[in-house]
Amino acid sequence: MNPSAVFLRRDVADVQPWAETCGQIRPLLEEKDNAAAEVHHLQITDAKLHYHQRTDEIYYVLDGQGRMLLDGLEIELHKDVVVYVPRGVKHKAWGSLKVLVICIPRGVLNDVHELE
Repeated sequence: MNPSAVFLRRDVADVQPWAETCGQIRPLLEEKDNAAAEVHHLQITDAKLHYHQRTDEIYYVLDGQGRMLLDGLEIELHKDVVVYVPRGVKHKAWGSLKVLVICIPRGVLNDVHELE
C-alpha cells in the first residue's frame, strides 16, 4: 500500500443531518472531500420536484417503501432497489425511505434546480 495514499472514513451517525430538497441529508462524501463522487445518506419523506444539469444520481434504497416520479413516470421503491437518474431527468420521491445517493460528478448541492 502506498503510504502517501489518502482515504476517508466517515460514520453516518457522526454526520449532523440538515433539510434539503429531498428531505434530511447526511453528506458522507462531500464536494470538499475531493472524491470523484459524492455519497449522501437521505431520509426521504416528500421531496420537491427537481433536476440536475450536470449531475447523475444513483439511488440505493436502504430501508422503507415509497414512490418516485421520473419525467412523469411513477415507479415503486422498496429496500434493495437501485434507480439511476441521469442528469436532466425531473424527479422526486415520497414515502418513508432511507436511501444512499451517489452523485457523479461531485458538486450536486450546487446543481439542484427545484420546479415546485
